[in-house]
Amino acid sequence: MAGQGISRREFIISTAGAIALAARPSRLHAGAGAPDEALRSKLAHDPHRPQYHFLPAANWMNDPNGPIYWKGVYHMFYQYNPHGAYWGDMHWGHARSPDLIHWEHLPMALAPTPGGPDKDGCFSGSAVDHDGVPTLFYTGVSPEVQCMATSRDMITFRKYAKNPVISGPPEGLTVTGFRDPVLWREGGNWMLLIGSGFRGVGGTALLYESKNLTDWKYLHTLSTGKLDPHVQSKDPVATAEMWECPDFFPLGDKHVLLISTQYKVRYYVGEYEDRRFHLNPHRLIDFGAYYAAKSMMDGKGRRILWGWIQERRSVEAQKAAGWSGVLSLPRVLSLRKDGFVGMEPAPEVESLRGQEHRMQAQRVKGDFVPLPGVRGETLEITAEIDPGSSEECGLAVRAGPDGGERTLILYRRRPGTLAFDSTHSSLDPQTTRGVDERPLDLAKGKNLKLRVFLDGSAVEIFANGRACLTGRVYPTKAESLGLGLVARGGSARLVSMQVWEMRPVSRDRLTT
Repeated sequence: MAGQGISRREFIISTAGAIALAARPSRLHAGAGAPDEALRSKLAHDPHRPQYHFLPAANWMNDPNGPIYWKGVYHMFYQYNPHGAYWGDMHWGHARSPDLIHWEHLPMALAPTPGGPDKDGCFSGSAVDHDGVPTLFYTGVSPEVQCMATSRDMITFRKYAKNPVISGPPEGLTVTGFRDPVLWREGGNWMLLIGSGFRGVGGTALLYESKNLTDWKYLHTLSTGKLDPHVQSKDPVATAEMWECPDFFPLGDKHVLLISTQYKVRYYVGEYEDRRFHLNPHRLIDFGAYYAAKSMMDGKGRRILWGWIQERRSVEAQKAAGWSGVLSLPRVLSLRKDGFVGMEPAPEVESLRGQEHRMQAQRVKGDFVPLPGVRGETLEITAEIDPGSSEECGLAVRAGPDGGERTLILYRRRPGTLAFDSTHSSLDPQTTRGVDERPLDLAKGKNLKLRVFLDGSAVEIFANGRACLTGRVYPTKAESLGLGLVARGGSARLVSMQVWEMRPVSRDRLTT
């Protein structure tokens, strides 16, 4: 888009590959969320489709948008293509839940208006309660502008007649993007951040103020980062010249700024003074296939984080499957004494626990020590492991009996990292496999504490209360359901381990 840098469309294409955007006959009844019978049967029997994570009934989804707790009910909006399992024609899907776990799909909240400011897509944004009125803010394209819609019942939304409420970047600023608004109240006014960036400098978040949500005054940048000089790309997201999906909120006695750039979600913990945020060194909220994170406050005073778990298979494989994308489990955030943001799955997830298996404490040595009697594609695993003398120790999941397919979750003493190794997770050449790592340096005498969720192709890993890795795996063999222990370069000791078989939230994998 002229004068505004890369569009959301170009970003998604650059990361997911060339995606056909031509309109196709919809296989999903508009607004109903019900696949036709052929697609229904395919989805119901797809072993890679999660059974207790949130996802639409079919087709493509990406960013969580405007999660909000309203009148005792959780609402989730999300980027959605009603025409198929590929990126394009962005709408806002909508679902609600009484408990963060069981979701009811609702009619689409937003769709592009032909000839309107969102004619080429309703991109990401936020939801707020404006004196009892549910209000959505989102980016319309092209060009990138900020739009608003309101509702009386949190089901049907009416777009503001004078959209856009912000028609472009502040006069005099040449920016690399202008999207993904987030709002909060401050005193008697509303504040709004928009993800953006400055050419040759780095990503930024533009700060606005309003008394009524329709008349906005630009104040200044909240913060500005630095681009990565080591990345050569015309994509400003790849170089950190553009920040997407900003989120800003108090946590403990500090403030946290979340931004998505370079295909990861980064967070800064710092001081918010005089409507400016002073950046400290950033950290990653998750080192895996996790993007566009968005938080919310609920009725219990918890800050809950959601993220888009991206696919790690080809565009052709996604289209053939009839679905793409899933949301992470809800994560409850806290501010740790060491300055890290702590993340734990919301306790509500435990309501899905079924049969429990307990493993005996044991010495472990070897590349794969199978745990007999424990198998499954939908499991929750908690394990405490004393690394002992081993160089690497951890778990093997989704393992076949011959070891041909297996996924490893490892603590590596040198250089002190948590690793998700999907190198041998699948024999399918259309899947992306490799190793994702994040720092996790265990102090002497400290044990590795893992909490792992397996759900079809989705894997979420929580380690020692502060390290998160999210992955995708697509085993090809039906028997690749095994679980085992790993200790390389020495021996380790399993201190304790519990495994629960997780109950699905529906019988046919069509809805959560």
